[in-house]
Amino acid sequence: MSAFTEPLWRRRDRRWALLFLGPQLLGLLVFLVGPLGFAVVLSFLDWNGLGDASWVGFDNYGALLTDPYFGKAVWNTVKIGLITVPGGLVLALLLALALHGVRGRTVYRVVYFLPVVTSSVAVSVLWQIILGSGTDGILNGTAHQLLGVTLPNWLEDPVWVVPAIAVVTVWSSLGLNVVIFLAGLATIPANLLEAARIDGAGPWQTLRSVTLPLLSPTVFFTVVVSVISSFQAFDLVYVLVNPDHNEGAQTIVYKVYQQGFREFHFGLSSAAALLLLVLTLLVTALQFKAQKRFVHYES
Repeated sequence: MSAFTEPLWRRRDRRWALLFLGPQLLGLLVFLVGPLGFAVVLSFLDWNGLGDASWVGFDNYGALLTDPYFGKAVWNTVKIGLITVPGGLVLALLLALALHGVRGRTVYRVVYFLPVVTSSVAVSVLWQIILGSGTDGILNGTAHQLLGVTLPNWLEDPVWVVPAIAVVTVWSSLGLNVVIFLAGLATIPANLLEAARIDGAGPWQTLRSVTLPLLSPTVFFTVVVSVISSFQAFDLVYVLVNPDHNEGAQTIVYKVYQQGFREFHFGLSSAAALLLLVLTLLVTALQFKAQKRFVHYES
């Protein structure tokens, strides 16, 4: 159908659609597509933000890929994800299963969700008090006084700093995952659970054969979101630990910040950010490919 024979109402609807979508598309172009394109160009330049920029091609990427400090930051980021994603989701699922069907679960939802809406700075300061070294920390001081045990320096020891960051991350995001899992559990038809019980299935068999398969789309969603969030670890790390003096706490996003706003190497900073983007896209694509094996959607 040509434009000359198109009904008047359809052309009118298209104009109204463009009118309402225009501001959103303009915002997307100005605040997302434009900066992303500028970052791509900037990753091929040597520029300190003030002087003239010079074209260096892929030198920024080569410098990052051969930099042992950047490699350490990538490994730290991966370790945070390896601890927080399975540990946090398993704990959240167990709590959701325990709270599902309990009276007053709305109150529990609010209690568990409080850390999610609490400022990351406040959360970091709270855990600094708990995990402080020696008698300055509540955990170490209590263990030393009551048990005579000397615990590690959680926030300064390169061996323990990543597990400490992971614990704080799991605690701060636990409420969100619990609420999501509770919402997923509420969508499971009660007649299927009742049929499993009538057939003689025990709690573990019902969980494995009915609950988890029907909950798999929710699990998949939380896994994808949690992995992306773990790759973006910065605020808790920056406030909880001083990454400037502890290489064991440096993450990819911190290297982006350090190169761009500490050392004013905006080309290296942009290249690091784009490498993080590529890594996130690859991992997410693998997750979407793997979902065909374990995610079951209702037909």
